[in-house]
Parts: sequence; C-alpha cells; structure tokens
Amino acid sequence: MTSKSIAEWLAEATRQLAAATIQSSRLDAELLLAHALQQPRTWLHAHDDQPLTAEIIEIANALLLRRLQREPLAYITGQKEFYGRSFLVSPDTLIPRPETEILVSHAITHAAAQQHPRVLDVGCGSGCIGITLALEVPQAAVSLADISAPALAVARDNSRRLAAPIKALYCSDLLADLPDDTPPFTIICANLPYVDPSWETSPETAYEPAEALFAGNGGLDLIYKLIATARPLLTQKGLLILEADPEQHPAIATYGQQYQFTVATRDDYTIILKQQ
Repeated sequence: MTSKSIAEWLAEATRQLAAATIQSSRLDAELLLAHALQQPRTWLHAHDDQPLTAEIIEIANALLLRRLQREPLAYITGQKEFYGRSFLVSPDTLIPRPETEILVSHAITHAAAQQHPRVLDVGCGSGCIGITLALEVPQAAVSLADISAPALAVARDNSRRLAAPIKALYCSDLLADLPDDTPPFTIICANLPYVDPSWETSPETAYEPAEALFAGNGGLDLIYKLIATARPLLTQKGLLILEADPEQHPAIATYGQQYQFTVATRDDYTIILKQQ
C-alpha cells in the first residue's frame, strides 16, 4: 500500500466525496481521518505533512467507503455534536439536527422562567433534548421517554457520560405507559416523527430508524396522538413544545384547539402549544 501524508489522503478523500455529490466533502474527510487517528480534527491541520501508516490508511479507507455509500457520518463516528456537546448516537436513534436546537432554546427559556419546572422529553432518542435541558437548567426535573428500549439505552449512556441529572427514563409509547402516579409536567418536549413517507429525503435517511422519521397522515399521526393524550399529564397552562415542518404548523394549531391548546409561539421548525 502506497504511503500517503495526511494532506494527500485528505485531498484524495475530498475528491471522492465531492464526486459522490456530498457537499461537506472536505469536512467529512477530515472528520473521518481524525476518527481513524483518534485525534481532534484540529490536530490534522498542524500535522498535515505527517505520513500515515498502512494500518491507519486501511482504517480510514474503510470509513471513507462507508461514507461514499451515504452512511451518515454520525453513525460512522458514533457521535454527533448538539448544542455544544458531543452525543453518542447509533442506528437505533435519530441523528440530532440543527433545527432541533431551536426547540431546545425555547424549552430552556420557558423552563428557566418557571419556579419548579418538570419536563418530559417524549420520543427522546439519543436524549439530546432532555439532557441538554437538564444541563442548561439545573433546577429542572427532566425525564426521558421512548418506545425503543435500544434508543433509551443510548440516552442513558449519554446522560451518564455528560453527568446530566435525569430524574427518570420510561420505555413508553408516547405517554401511554407512564406510571399511573406520574405527577403532571409543566413542559412536554417532543421531536416525534413528522416526515410523510411520500416526501423526498436524502440518501442518508435510509440508514436512520424509519419509526423515528416517518409518520402517516401527512406526517402528523404521532403528533396528533400526543396532543390528544397530553392534557392529563400537563399542569394548567403547561406547554407542549413540538418540532414539525413549518407547513404542518397550521394543521397542528387547528387540531390542538380541539383539546384546549392555543399556539404560544411558532418559530422555524418549533411550535409551542399552551394548555388552557
């Protein structure tokens, strides 16, 4: 195997990724090689003339092949940055996305304004919403829930790794399997599946768990189910903070009215419903 320097491997990997129409080709190449070397990405820039061993080239090439097959970078490296922290992810969990950080910012603002916030992250996946909230608002009592036991295991690992004070983890179909004595929450956050199966999606989403991405009825089935069952588990004037496509917001607002919810805020991919 021909020896290559860091700079040479990165140049070739970037070319291949770009040819595969992967827009973040240079960044992805750097992150793949940094992962193979178990070094921070910034280290590459300071050592770009350093030769790579045959073993590292073999490892890096295998990682590159996976990315060329459109496997998400986060699944290859096993982690994804969210709200300034690194979260473990796996094919059992949805990959955290930047638009969800907007939901978290709203949740932080509302929780910080409450005297004794009790928050539930429903469909928590990796736990990025609830764990971030618990770390940013220490007075909040935050619980996590997901129907997937493997996803909950990832969330538990993230909470331990980030030393987040999570109150409880529930394996639950939305709110249906929470203990009968669960006190009501002041905030329920949810990034539920809201992609309709007919929508066009990127090749990378084929690697993500379909049950965490897709929902029927124009992508609104699970959001509607949560709205219809949330009232008993919310305090008076409690908030439902939901992620959804902006085009879905009017339908969500109309549906929420049937269950005495009004729209408090709509912002990009976040819609907040307030219980009356």
